[in-house]
Amino acid sequence: MHKLDPRTKILIVFVAMLAIFCLNEPLVLLLLGVVFLGVGMVCKLPAGFLLRGLHFIWIFALFSLICNMFLVPGQVIGCVGGLEITLEGTVRGASMALRLILLVLLTSLLSLTTSPILLTDGLEKLLAPCKRIGLPAHELAMVSTIALRFVPTLAQETENITRAQLSRGASLDRGGVLQRLKAVLPILIPLFVSSFRHADDLALAMEARCYRGGEGRSHLRQLNFKGRDIVALIFVIILFTIAWFCELWIWR
Repeated sequence: MHKLDPRTKILIVFVAMLAIFCLNEPLVLLLLGVVFLGVGMVCKLPAGFLLRGLHFIWIFALFSLICNMFLVPGQVIGCVGGLEITLEGTVRGASMALRLILLVLLTSLLSLTTSPILLTDGLEKLLAPCKRIGLPAHELAMVSTIALRFVPTLAQETENITRAQLSRGASLDRGGVLQRLKAVLPILIPLFVSSFRHADDLALAMEARCYRGGEGRSHLRQLNFKGRDIVALIFVIILFTIAWFCELWIWR
């Protein structure tokens, strides 16, 4: 996985996302999650490490599950506080929750096994045919790389600002919803100011280095498809074909 061509990994993630949205059976999606975790372990990424990266998405997944359980009409299987829980809603909610988790897990596998520079090169190569219709492939790839590059920087900035506000006596986890939202403003405003400052510094640095876009630029690393890339693509196609047949068998 680490040695695959970045274009292969991007294509695999794209195909996997399409397949995840086409599958509706929670059991099949759960088995795919086990396969993804197995791939992560083969890549020397512990399952616990990958699961810890999902701690934010659990909230959205649980919210989606609860909403579908109570709002989707169908066969009633229970009642909580006067609200009916339906079988169809539970199945659909579980599918939506698992889709969210699998999408985050997929992108984590991609980002943890591929450097941002290789991702940029792979994305630019894949978008290169679109230059004929005026799509700025290099610029789009560069924007994606810059966004990935600044994620840890902004995360560190957020942590520093939060600690500074707490040291000044700010209360971020007390009170009602409105009070907590107001308490977040002293964090968001400095974070936006810091983000604009970083963007301005980066723009000045790129201009000082005579950056003028992708025209005439060469690449240090030349990307080449190899046999393992073809094997990986065939494996993914077979995997999702099996998943599709399993879903048809369950529906029967």
